[in-house]
Amino acid sequence: MADAVGGLLKLLIADGYPLCLCGVRAMVRDGDSYEIIHEASSGAEALRLIIAQQPDIAILDMAMSGMQGFTVLRRIKAEAPDTRVIIFSSFEDASLVRETLAEGACGYVLKRSAPEHLLQALNAVRSGGLYIDPTIASHFVTDKRRIGTRGAMPLTEREREVFRLIALGFTNKEVAGKLGVTAKSIETYKNRASEKLDIRSRAKIVQYAMLQGWLIGPPS
Repeated sequence: MADAVGGLLKLLIADGYPLCLCGVRAMVRDGDSYEIIHEASSGAEALRLIIAQQPDIAILDMAMSGMQGFTVLRRIKAEAPDTRVIIFSSFEDASLVRETLAEGACGYVLKRSAPEHLLQALNAVRSGGLYIDPTIASHFVTDKRRIGTRGAMPLTEREREVFRLIALGFTNKEVAGKLGVTAKSIETYKNRASEKLDIRSRAKIVQYAMLQGWLIGPPS
């Protein structure tokens, strides 16, 4: 991502409804931290522009025509890995949110939420963090299928930090750079923690991190 402290971050916004595009545009332009470089009204157009222009952040509506489920997210992850994605959606199903996060999204905001929630998501993601709309986040905490049960072996400090950074959306290579170790070592820590907690997917790592309170505030 471009400079996440000073300077404007480049945004792409994509929504199938012109009124929603207008609303997002107005919210973003109220601040002075972002520059909208492109707008799109379909999944295919959004994907083409993201791959060509490599924006810092893309705000996408999952219900756009041509979105093709999670195909767009997978393509972005493969072909524009530095672009962080915030989903702006009407859908509130917790399982959908988990899968969206597992496919690489860094934020999920409901269209019915107050405008400041989208700005909070942008600020969290620009800092390398993850943002989930508070209405949806409560579903993660009250979900009966909680993970990280009492019988699990405790994580070491390094395993906790690796899991936390992975939950925030960093790759193994990025985590290795932050912690000053090799990517192979990060994979080892991740595998050990996964074995201890019986957690096998990024979505469940995110859920575990939320239950532990690790996603509050910007990452170190």
